[in-house]
Amino acid sequence: MGKLALAAKITHVPSMYLSEQDGPHKGCRQAAIDGHHEIARRCRELDVDTIVVFDTHWLVNSGYHINCAPYWEGIYTSNELPHFIKNLPYAYFGNPELGKAIAAQASSAGVHTRAHDDTSLGLEYGALVPMRYMNQDKRFKVVSVSAMCMAHNLDDSVDFGRAVRRAIEEDYDGNIAVFASGSLSHRFAQNGVTEQFMHKVWDPFLETTDRHVVDMWTRGDWKAFCGMLPEYATKCHGEGLMHDTAMLLGVLGWDAYEGKAEIVTPYFGSSGTGQLNAILPV
Repeated sequence: MGKLALAAKITHVPSMYLSEQDGPHKGCRQAAIDGHHEIARRCRELDVDTIVVFDTHWLVNSGYHINCAPYWEGIYTSNELPHFIKNLPYAYFGNPELGKAIAAQASSAGVHTRAHDDTSLGLEYGALVPMRYMNQDKRFKVVSVSAMCMAHNLDDSVDFGRAVRRAIEEDYDGNIAVFASGSLSHRFAQNGVTEQFMHKVWDPFLETTDRHVVDMWTRGDWKAFCGMLPEYATKCHGEGLMHDTAMLLGVLGWDAYEGKAEIVTPYFGSSGTGQLNAILPV
């Protein structure tokens, strides 16, 4: 019987990679990188063997999909922001067993899901950026789940999350961490003024709402948050319509969840978007 050992909502802003490079932005995202290091440290303490990432940079238009190839290796450049993430080398092991178990549980619950283990699919940067700071030694296997869901219902993503929990506890023998990799508000700065918003949120409405949400999370007011999630995701431009967050809360029990979020990296603005690293106690 497996165990859900750790759950978190994490940032994957590409400026983290830029923060490593010599130049005017060197060190600008050290707090976010340090947050990833801390989350990884706790995963090691909890003897986690696999990290499941709900990746809001993997876009799908039909169904739910899991990339559980046994191994990936390559050099990644973002087609979205090639001036931020370019020539990033990566190599990680996957977990086909867990990926297939999740797909089976989700499909049996009516959320049709395909697990891709014999595939040329690579990883997207919602997984690659955090794994760079958490998993350079390949200690953790990786399973990636598509979470930029373009024609999907949030309720189905909640049910998918519930299926992830069942697969972990009923069909797997090991310790798993689950990450929702995506922002809070996600309104990118308008082209032409991006440098002005490198460390800002695009609009006071978005930042005020985000900060209210962070307060709700730290107080454990999940019933109210789950109730507002569909409107929040739409009106605040939630990344991937926040399907990653719906999945994560499905894993944790949705509006019956009672944990109080621990903010590992405080809320910050990045290119107009609202970001943080937060552990949600299991």
